[in-house]
Amino acid sequence: LPAGSLLRGDIGYYKLSWSKIPNMDRFPKQSAFNLGDVVTDVAKTLTEAEKAKLEEQNKRMVTPFQALKLEQDARKHWDLFYKRNETRFFKDRHWTTREFSELLSGEATTGNGSFTVAEDPQVAESTQKNTKTMLEVGCGVGNLIFPLIEDGHRDYFIYACDLSPRAVELVCKHNLYDERYMKAFPCDITSDDVFRTLATDSLDIVTLIFVLSAIHPEKFHATLLSIFRLLKPGGVVLFRDYGLYDMAQLRFKPGHKIAENFYMRQDGTRSYYFAETEVSELFQKAGFTIEVNSYIHRRTINPKEKIDVPRIFVQGKFKKPEADENETSEGNPERCNHPELRDGCGVMKNGQGTRWWKRHRRCIIRPRKN
Repeated sequence: LPAGSLLRGDIGYYKLSWSKIPNMDRFPKQSAFNLGDVVTDVAKTLTEAEKAKLEEQNKRMVTPFQALKLEQDARKHWDLFYKRNETRFFKDRHWTTREFSELLSGEATTGNGSFTVAEDPQVAESTQKNTKTMLEVGCGVGNLIFPLIEDGHRDYFIYACDLSPRAVELVCKHNLYDERYMKAFPCDITSDDVFRTLATDSLDIVTLIFVLSAIHPEKFHATLLSIFRLLKPGGVVLFRDYGLYDMAQLRFKPGHKIAENFYMRQDGTRSYYFAETEVSELFQKAGFTIEVNSYIHRRTINPKEKIDVPRIFVQGKFKKPEADENETSEGNPERCNHPELRDGCGVMKNGQGTRWWKRHRRCIIRPRKN
């Protein structure tokens, strides 16, 4: 496959051995390059050797006590990570505007450009002058937001949050950090922390890039519900994370597996590996509609080091449905969370009945007809 190629459809997973890569001598010797992406909804087919590796991982699991301790100390482990590595570990993500065109436009997808910020009038005044608002969840040291600023995308206001206060401190010390265009703050997105800074229905875009995998699977739903509440109707989540049977998952040794597809790294941070169908179900359950969602199979070649690295990611765009006045008795109906229902809901709330909103897989509160 030529560099930069993009193949779509049910073509499965490709893998070439090093000896079968044609004309290896013609490739640059000084750096690595991407051999091409395969975009598909087909999961990787495991070899017998890879199946054996996964079975080996099950021989010694992380104990329940260790797993609980990892969850309790999640903030501490990420703080220590950024204390050791500071800004040196992750590369700047200049690829995000290529993969997600929504980051290029300064025009708001919804709303009239107004914005509500709790307890920060200065930022609220600044934000109201901009037409688009964005939150990067798990901003780290700014490897996504600062490339956007470098490329001149200052026409919308950027919020950035991270579990690690040390990471947020490094963001605020960056020479491109400017409170006219951004606000960074520490936050546990699995709780209600974020609503101390941001109001509901206030964001056009939320980026969730290699973040959900670091969260305990039991908190996936609560996290996505919070993001759903933050987005304006019509707002989108831009998602990318580790895919099922990625090279990194297969490399874990016994003693690192916490639960199915959930692992502990040496430094105490954790990583989950997603199936494409699982990601779709998680977002739909939280109320989103699927714009696009697929596996990305990628190979990176480094001829100098003779390294051939196959990676698997899941990438998607998920939208908060627009409010449809024709579907409701009010322009902005109150919703209840009954994802298991299909044909109706008999729940009463404040003297009102509810009806199943089939289009958006949600119940809505409607006045009960006499």
